[in-house]
Amino acid sequence: MKTKIHLYLFLIIFAVSCTDLESKQSWLFTDDDFPANERDAETLVAAAAYGAFNAYWGSGFSAGENGWHVISDMCTDVLYCNWGDDRFLPLNAVNFTPNANACTRFYREKIAQLGVATLTYEKIAHVPMPEETRTRMYAELHCGQGWLAYLLFDLYGGLQIPDLETLKKPLENIIVPRKSHDETVAYIEENIRWALDSGALALNYTGSDPDYGRFTQGLCHMVLLKLYMHERRWVEAEAEARELMDPKYGYDLMEHYKDIFTLENEGNCEIIKAVTCNRNTPAATQMWLSQVLPAVYPTKNASITKWDGYRVPWEFYDTFDPAIDETGRRKDERLEVLVGEFTGTDGVLYNKEHPGSPLDKGALPIKIGEDPNDTGDGSSVDWVVYRYADVLLSLSEILVRQNNEVSSESLELLNRIRRRAGIKDIKPTDYTSPEEFLDLLLLERGHEFWAEGHRRADLIRFGKFVEYAKKYNKSTTVKDYMVLMPIPQDVITEGRGKVLQNPGYND
Repeated sequence: MKTKIHLYLFLIIFAVSCTDLESKQSWLFTDDDFPANERDAETLVAAAAYGAFNAYWGSGFSAGENGWHVISDMCTDVLYCNWGDDRFLPLNAVNFTPNANACTRFYREKIAQLGVATLTYEKIAHVPMPEETRTRMYAELHCGQGWLAYLLFDLYGGLQIPDLETLKKPLENIIVPRKSHDETVAYIEENIRWALDSGALALNYTGSDPDYGRFTQGLCHMVLLKLYMHERRWVEAEAEARELMDPKYGYDLMEHYKDIFTLENEGNCEIIKAVTCNRNTPAATQMWLSQVLPAVYPTKNASITKWDGYRVPWEFYDTFDPAIDETGRRKDERLEVLVGEFTGTDGVLYNKEHPGSPLDKGALPIKIGEDPNDTGDGSSVDWVVYRYADVLLSLSEILVRQNNEVSSESLELLNRIRRRAGIKDIKPTDYTSPEEFLDLLLLERGHEFWAEGHRRADLIRFGKFVEYAKKYNKSTTVKDYMVLMPIPQDVITEGRGKVLQNPGYND
C-alpha cells in the first residue's frame, strides 16, 4: 500500500486546489466517467484522504516551511532556523500577523482538502466494488478529514467546513463561514468515531505488512487522545490512552531511542503513525537531514545535500540530564541524535564552547537516520508522527490533572521513558506538589519529542506558551491571543465579513 499511495499521489498532487473551498476542483471531481472502477476509486481516495499527510515539499509533513511539525515547533524553545528569512522568522520571533505566510500557510494550503474528501464520498458511492471495500474507503476519508481538521484546529481554532451542497455549486461563489470552536470539535470527533465504528480499519500495521501506510484504529484513537487533551476532557483522554495500551495493538517502546527513526526499523512497535516516504517518488521524498546538516558534518552517505538550517537552541540542549558515562559521553541516549559536538570533515572539533558557524545557534536536531541510497535531498526514511512514548507520557499527565495528585502509576509512566533514555528515575522527593511534577513532565516531553511537532500544543496546554516565547525565543511581539495563529488575511478579505479573524489580530 505504501507504494500504491505514492504512485496515486504522484498523479494527482497538483490537481487539487489549495485555496478555494469549492470553485477549483480538478478533473478528478468533474469528470462524470471518473472513477469508473475500484482502481480509480482507490486513486481518488488516496488523493482525498491521504493527500494532506505526505513528506514532499509543500505537503503537511514536509521537512520545510509547510510542515505542520516544523510550524508547530519553530515557534517554541526547541527549534530554530539559521536562515532568518520570512519563511521562518515570524515563527522564531513569535510575531504572528495575518499577512505573515509563515504562520498562515498551513490554513491556506490545507483547508480545501476537507471539501475534497466530502466530494469523494459521492463520487465513489456507486462505483462497482465489494461493499466492504467501499466501507473501508469511507472510513479512510472520515479518518483523513478528522485528522486534518484536528491539525488545523490546533493551530487556528474554528474552521471553514463546506457541506456537499455548497461544494456542488462552485460557480455561485458561496462564502463559507467558520464553524465555532464546539462545532469544529464535534466535526473532528464525529469523523474519527465514524472511522472507528465502521470496523473497516485495521488495529495497526507493521512495516512488513503490504497495507502499511493506511490509516488504522490506532491512529484514530491517537487523534482522539490529542483532541481530548486539547479540550481538557481528562476522563475521555484517559480512556483513549488506555485503549492504545491494550496489547491487541502491539505497541511498545523500542529499546533504544535512535532506533525508532531509522530505515532499518520502519514500522517498528513504537510507531502509531508515520508518513511513509520514498526517494524514488516525487510525492513522497523526505528531506529532514538536508534541512538540518551543515556542509562540514560527516555523513556515511556523502551524497546527502546539506543546507545548514535547523538547530535546537543551546538553552534547551542544556536542560538535558548532565550525567556522563565512564567514557565521558552523556548518558541520555536522546543526545545521540541531538548532536552538540562533532568533528567536521575539515578536521575541526565543533561544540558549544567552539561552535564556529555550524553550532553557533545550537545543536543539530538530526533525529532521523540516513538513507544509504539518498542521492541528494530525498530520503526514504519514514517521518514518525505519533508514537507510543507519547501515550505513556500523556497518561501520566492525565492522571495528575484528573486527581490533582501524583500517583505511583503517573510516576512509573514518566520513569519508563527516562529509563529507556538511560537516565535516573524521578523520585517522589524530587517534587513537592502536583504542579512541580507537571513541570518535570513538560520538560521530559520536550526532551523526548523535540522536532516532532508537539511542543507548541504542550506549552499551550501547560499555560506556558507566552512565558516561554518571551524567555527563550526573546520575543517582544508575542501576545496572549497568539495561542491561536491568524487566519490568512486574503481569506478574511475574500470572506466579506462572513469569515471572522481570530481575536486580537484585527486590533
